[in-house]
Amino acid sequence: MSQVQNDEVRQHVRNRYKQIAVESNPSASCCSSTSLTTSCCNTPDEVSSKLGYSNEELTVVPNGANLGLGCGNPQAIASLKSGEVVLDLGSGAGFDVFLASRQVGETGKVYGVDMTPEMVSRARQNAQSHGYENVEFRLGEIEHLPILNDSIDVIISNCVINLSPDKEQVFSEAFRVLKPGGRLAISDVVMTSELPEELKSDLHSLASCVSGASTIDEVMLYLQRSGFQSIVVEPKDDSREFIKDWVPGADVENYIQSAIIKAIK
Repeated sequence: MSQVQNDEVRQHVRNRYKQIAVESNPSASCCSSTSLTTSCCNTPDEVSSKLGYSNEELTVVPNGANLGLGCGNPQAIASLKSGEVVLDLGSGAGFDVFLASRQVGETGKVYGVDMTPEMVSRARQNAQSHGYENVEFRLGEIEHLPILNDSIDVIISNCVINLSPDKEQVFSEAFRVLKPGGRLAISDVVMTSELPEELKSDLHSLASCVSGASTIDEVMLYLQRSGFQSIVVEPKDDSREFIKDWVPGADVENYIQSAIIKAIK
């Protein structure tokens, strides 16, 4: 893609998530016009439960932090420890950041980066109103992280990197900001079969976490080129059950799956 095309993709995604941040509320079901990767007539908590979040995780975060978006639970694979510095790529309203903040404790720190101003504002309001002192939300693109070199212990992300028009640049930036020995632990979608042309060219399908998916081999290559080692890309067959509702009638579960992606710097 050209730089202009890349910016068009980012703007489309940014506008879609702005709509979600502004219009959604804690009691809204995913049947509203703001829904993206949610199955019809389920609440955000019900959707997140299907993605692997526990009842405790769903109840300890600020009301409205969970928007029912994602394709897995990076908390379950990150093995966060007290005192660690964590970065969430595409942090939205702060759901995973707030969960991570409990695991790293007062001596740790969690940063969230999101390119949608309305999402960052919502997350900051959640943090301030609920007294979170070990979190910080920054406005920025995940291809150009506003984070210092060698400063992060763990990077998490939930179904966001597929939205980027330059995924290799995202992984290069992740490598830059991680400390030596730091780890990547993310949930994202991967393409398991060639997408139909009508889905490939559809920006709505991209914003719905479908048409931007890379193949497993592509993800492995991007990570290797960026310098990562001990790379794991593990598709989850059971994810087809919730993916089928992302673009109703398009049978997208035949082309993409959620995957666990892990690597070490």
